[in-house]
Amino acid sequence: MTRVAVLGARGRMGSTSVNAIEAADDLDLVAAVDKDDSIETLAESGAEAALVFTTPDAAMDQVRWCVEHGVHVVIGTSGFGDDKVAQLRELAADHAGVGILVVPNFSIGAVLMMRFAALAAPFFESVEVIEMHHPDKVDAPSGTAVRTAEMIAAARAEAGSAALPDATTIDPDGARGATVAGIPVHAVRARGFTASQEVLFGDPGEIFSIRHDSSSRESFMPGVVAALRTVADHPGVTVGLDSVLGLTD
Repeated sequence: MTRVAVLGARGRMGSTSVNAIEAADDLDLVAAVDKDDSIETLAESGAEAALVFTTPDAAMDQVRWCVEHGVHVVIGTSGFGDDKVAQLRELAADHAGVGILVVPNFSIGAVLMMRFAALAAPFFESVEVIEMHHPDKVDAPSGTAVRTAEMIAAARAEAGSAALPDATTIDPDGARGATVAGIPVHAVRARGFTASQEVLFGDPGEIFSIRHDSSSRESFMPGVVAALRTVADHPGVTVGLDSVLGLTD
């Protein structure tokens, strides 16, 4: 049994995760911490792994506390980009043996979507990412979209792909969206979505699209449970569920 604590336990993802952890026969929920609770509860509970679903402004300090106390961490909080991952690597260097798993998306389908998008990226002249979430989401673009764009850009760079064609020179309102690692990314916020993403590829005469939709937060729970089961087996910093799912080389 792995003794697990959830930080942000009364939030949307946190509360759903609490139920999934309690239902898993090899995970033991020993602490459910939210914004009014002390993180010292983790030490008192003997937690071996922590699942972090708190706000971006609080998460880094909580992760630091966990690592410094030898608690493995699975980070589901959005907004852990390259700068924060670099900070985590510095932190991990001083605490050998502690696993820090940063997960932009816990959906197995979403992980496969990102993997397939990176595979397809060098074969098409154009590529854009559109992500669609509920309007209560505080960050844009989503962590999944950022990760997807980074994976696409890396695959295209390795293949020696040309820059994406785009003749736009007039866009005063930012209609072309954001640019992440050179890849256009568009964020939609509308009631009715949980988490959706589409990657559009284009060549002369054809469009190829890869899309993934999550209709409920339960779709993320197999990934949450898998991450908690294996985080101790991945010391240092790991980004994404690829290694957890056996998708890495």
